[in-house]
Amino acid sequence: MLQGEFVLKVSSWFELRPYAGVIITNSNGEDLNNNPTDEIAESKAFLLGGKARLRAPIPWVAPYLELGIGTSIGKFQTFTYYDDIDKGGIIYHIPFAIGLELGKNNNVDVGFTYYFQPSVKQFVGAMAVGITIPL
Repeated sequence: MLQGEFVLKVSSWFELRPYAGVIITNSNGEDLNNNPTDEIAESKAFLLGGKARLRAPIPWVAPYLELGIGTSIGKFQTFTYYDDIDKGGIIYHIPFAIGLELGKNNNVDVGFTYYFQPSVKQFVGAMAVGITIPL
């Protein structure tokens, strides 16, 4: 997963964040115990959307919570014993993140970020590290 955001600071505790990114996942045909499986969940998509971040305006360690809405453009496959989804095109997703902004100016971001894609019964999550560069 790779993502870039443009930070629009509304106040010391609220930010709007339009974003663009890409996500690529693969299945290797094995489950968590390295046993062969027919179940797969794969995505190859471009992400575009907007998020709102609520943060505690604390120097050095500022916790935050993000929520938004966006679109995923690409190919999605979910094959399980319950679902048979092979979809290409545009779907919606819901981004959610929780984490900490670190440093004197809170310019280092460490958190967990998730993208829920309900129409293809998938979600993608990552531990993310980011750096804010003022323009």
